[in-house]
Amino acid sequence: MATAGGDGDVIMAPAAPPTVASHSSMPLMLSEEDEGTRREAESFKEQGNAFYVRKDYNEAYNYYTKAIDACPSNASYYGNRAATLMMLGRFREALGDAQQSVRMDDSFLRGHLREGKCHLSLGNAMAASRCFQRVIELDHENPQAEQELKSAKAVLDYEKIAEVDFEKRDFRKVVFCMDRALEFAPACHRFKILKAECLALLGRYSEAQSVISDILRIDSTNADALYVRGLCLYYEDCIEKAVQFFVQALKMAPDHDKACLACRNAKALKAKKDEGNKAFKEGNYKLAFTLYTEALAIDPNNRKTNAKLYCNRGTVNSKLGKLCEAIGDCTSAIKLDDTYIKAYLRRAQCYMDTEQYEDAVRDYEKVYQTEKTKEHKQLLKNSQVELKKSKRKDYYKILGVDKNASEDEIKKAYRKRALMHHPDRHSGASAEIQKEEEKKFKEVGEAFTILSDPKKKARYDSGQDLEEDGMNMGDFDANNIFKAFFGTPGSFSFEASGPGNFFFQFG
Repeated sequence: MATAGGDGDVIMAPAAPPTVASHSSMPLMLSEEDEGTRREAESFKEQGNAFYVRKDYNEAYNYYTKAIDACPSNASYYGNRAATLMMLGRFREALGDAQQSVRMDDSFLRGHLREGKCHLSLGNAMAASRCFQRVIELDHENPQAEQELKSAKAVLDYEKIAEVDFEKRDFRKVVFCMDRALEFAPACHRFKILKAECLALLGRYSEAQSVISDILRIDSTNADALYVRGLCLYYEDCIEKAVQFFVQALKMAPDHDKACLACRNAKALKAKKDEGNKAFKEGNYKLAFTLYTEALAIDPNNRKTNAKLYCNRGTVNSKLGKLCEAIGDCTSAIKLDDTYIKAYLRRAQCYMDTEQYEDAVRDYEKVYQTEKTKEHKQLLKNSQVELKKSKRKDYYKILGVDKNASEDEIKKAYRKRALMHHPDRHSGASAEIQKEEEKKFKEVGEAFTILSDPKKKARYDSGQDLEEDGMNMGDFDANNIFKAFFGTPGSFSFEASGPGNFFFQFG
């Protein structure tokens, strides 16, 4: 069956399972062999054929082996055992038998076909093509060989495309090409390792590890597989374990450039991060900032570790009072790892500290949706209260005092603001200005009424007034507050002294 390739070419699907020979494909090479031994070998072969037909490939293998042991000069016995090994997925062993069969008989078509199929299954498309070409030379109209030749060409094409795309860092395209190639070369470790490496570089670590684990179960000394296993651990911030795999890969292949670079980066990254953590614990925040920044420059591809480094640097910036920079670092951490709860919490606190309450609520909502703990619920509730508080009148701001202002400071502030905005002071101004100053005068009175009363102030500070639908100021009269604070109306007077200049005199 034909399928469309990535570039529009028609690619033939993998061929059917190999068939076994029912009769010897060539006369016995050793004429001196005992006739009884020859008959015994044929009997073993026939029993092997019977088991093969029943798909009992292990027993078929055993009987073909007995046939070979009895008569090692018969090419068809090796060919049949090669077919059985192919069905068992033991392509390297099958390749050896297929090659032996054509060494014994170069005109053995099935032997050449099986050798080609083994090469193709193992990912050796060039060698496979030569085998299929040889079949066509022996049999000019062999449709199976022609189909297999197209399959080998397709694999070569996918290899070339993948090589180019890897250099372009288009790892998704490489994975696609390797998946297509593996349809024809299911036993090719090289293709599987390249696919796994690209999956790791795409952040799909569990998929990559699944592919690599299968290879390492078969070949625990495969340096490329050890490297990719280490790469997965490295990108998941398991740096110490990753280094162990990189070192093991280098033992198997001392010139493995990728393992060497990854090992060096992993060690440098861990060392620099540890230095930064040490400086932070010692309270040396400027040094910690420098060290975390240097660590971030080591390997931009390590998203998970870099997310932690950004979050750590964000914490340092918050300690240094650089809250905007801290928010930026936490945002960078979240871009690299959008599941990183610590970064959301750190950024939310920075938003709270900079009174960006809507952003804080959004981050705390994300945290609580991910981890529904009592602590996270309380943080969300607190941010929601602060958001509501931020949308009401800020009495501290109206009086021009800090939230920790003392009773005396509040009184002094009221005195100053009340006199500044008193309507009598602006009696000569335009109607618009008089209206605005009257509004401010009333707000100053409201602010003083709340902040000068300990109970009302406590409710205001805690946000209880919001839960109680605000404080009822419907019957509030700013003039009454003013009179009560300053005494009888006759104890002071406002005197105009030219536009914009006013004087007041206490009795």
